[in-house]
Order: sequence, then C-alpha cells, then structure tokens
Amino acid sequence: MSLLFRYLTKNNAFILLPTLAVGIGLYVLTDLFERLDNFIEAGLSVGMVFTYFIVKMPLVISQILPVIFLLSTVIQLCIMARSRELTALQAGGISLGVVANSMILCGLFWSGVQLGFSEYLGVAGERESARIWQEEVRKKNLAATVLTDVWFTDGDWIVSLGTLDPKAHGTGFSGFELSEDGLSITRIVQAASYTAEPGRWALRDVHVYTPDAFSQEQVPDFVLPLRQDPETFRLVNAGTKPQQLPLWQLGEAIDQLKASGSNVETLRTAWHAKLAYAASILVMAFVATAIVSWKDNIYIAVTIALVCTFLYYAVYTLGTTLGQRGMVSPILGAWSANIIAAVLSMWRLVPMLLRRV
Repeated sequence: MSLLFRYLTKNNAFILLPTLAVGIGLYVLTDLFERLDNFIEAGLSVGMVFTYFIVKMPLVISQILPVIFLLSTVIQLCIMARSRELTALQAGGISLGVVANSMILCGLFWSGVQLGFSEYLGVAGERESARIWQEEVRKKNLAATVLTDVWFTDGDWIVSLGTLDPKAHGTGFSGFELSEDGLSITRIVQAASYTAEPGRWALRDVHVYTPDAFSQEQVPDFVLPLRQDPETFRLVNAGTKPQQLPLWQLGEAIDQLKASGSNVETLRTAWHAKLAYAASILVMAFVATAIVSWKDNIYIAVTIALVCTFLYYAVYTLGTTLGQRGMVSPILGAWSANIIAAVLSMWRLVPMLLRRV
C-alpha cells in the first residue's frame, strides 16, 4: 500500500464521514417533520420515535451513500487542485489516472459497505421501522394479516387458496391436477382447511373428484407433495416492498414464483437494482474525477455534482420502472443509469489520460 494511496483514502474518509453525518441529519429532520403529526396523533413516546429512527438509520445510510461519496470525492479533489497538490503530483510523474485509481478503490470499499448496510442491517431495520409505523402509528396488527384468493401453479397442479394466515394455515383449498399434455383435468381435490409447508401440504375434510371415472371420494386427511412455500406469498404480497427483502431471499422468491408461472419482472428488476445501486458508488468515482478534471473550482464542481446526482436518480428511477413493467429487460432497466454515467465519464477521462501519456 503506497503512501499516496493511504493519504488519499484517509482524506476521503475525513471528508466523507462528516458529510455523511450532515446528510443523515437532514434526512432524519425531513422525515421527522413529515411524520410528526402522525406520531403525535398516535400518542407515541419519545423513546418509540427515537427507536423508529435508530432502526431506520442503516437504510438511510445505504440510500444516501452514493451521493455522499460523490460530493466528498469532488470536494477532496477540488481541495487538492486548489492547494496545487494535483499539479505537484503530475510534475513528479504521477498522473491523474493514479489518483483516479485510488478513488476507484475507495468507491469499491464503500460499495461493499453500502451493500452490507442495505442487505443486512438495512433489511432488518426497514422491517422493524415498517412494523412500528403500521402497528404503533397506524394501529394495524400485521401478525393477524390474512391473505385471500391466492392462486399458483406447482408442477401439474393449479391451486386456489381461499385464505392463508401467517402460520401457514388456511381454508378453501382447491387443487386441479392436469394431464401430461395439460389439456384436461385428471383430478380435483378440495379441502375445507389445510396446513402448508414446502413439500407437504396437509389437507383436512377432503373431497377428491376424478372426472374421467365420474367418481367422488371423501377422506378426513390428505397430503399433497406441493413444493410451493406459503411464506413466499407473504413476502411478495402488495404490502411488502421487494426492497425489504435481502438478495438471497428475493432470489428464492423469484425462483419459486417463476416455477409456479407467476410474472417476476418486478422482482427481477428489484434484485438487479440492489446490485446496481451498490455499484453506483464505484461509478461515482469516475464521475467525480471527470468533473474535477473539467472544473476544479469547488463551487462549480459541487453544483455540477448535484446536477449529475439528480440526473442519475432520474435515469435510475425511469430504468427500474421500465424494467418492472416489462418494457425493457430487468438487467438493462436496473443498470442503465450506471452504464450511462460510466460511459460519459470515460468519454471525458480516456482522451485526457491518453494525451498526458
């Protein structure tokens, strides 16, 4: 590890951490003012309000870290340009590309930090803050939420569920077994109630109909080896955002729902968007270097950085929306903002670096 790299990374951390603290403070104050009336109406204690924002903090950090890294890197490079440090480095044979490499390594480190916050602490914190908001403020009992009218396919079976409660119990089970060619129904299974777990759906008070034989059979208990995990439906129901699921859990939900014939474009886009957002910090290292190589005045550079941030989030939001609606592929929708930002930055940096070489 070179002395220059240690110097650059230390300065980057010294600027980034205070900037991050200011960003967190602004975010929390804005959120507090927006929700203050709700907290007061719900009669929440100061301790509960404090807990709400504490558990939400990792998610806030993961959300604002890309723009904080961009601003801190721009400020750092502008200060170095103003103090003639960049000029001294170039006079000593150290090009801007070496400085850019150090910033890229810093971006890679903070990308890992962002991914860790969003997928571990951020997921747990978001769920807890959502629980506090729904149960303590909105007075809703999430543990008693019951899903209704659920349909899915599993192998040769098409299944309809009347209700599904949080403990994987339900009523109104109807299963239709298809023939090998999928053109006819070979068996119909209906049950008054059931208990579900992957690989074993235990039905009670069951009627089994065989259309080809015009026969009917009634049994007290019946077990179907359906692979569908009922928890999947609870994770991706309308009240749960895909961003609240960690990558591995979201991937499992995508595989299970895809196997059951469900449309998973929204979930696939969310999965790629998580990785793309973490990688955006790495892209911001290119953007910051490109900005300062063009204008090293700190006021102009910071203004340009803020404009670039606005444009990035606009493209990112548009891309993910198009991906979720199936208008573009999930990969392209999630990564389009990173691709555009990286290409425009390299369009500025590569010719400049080649000329200096």
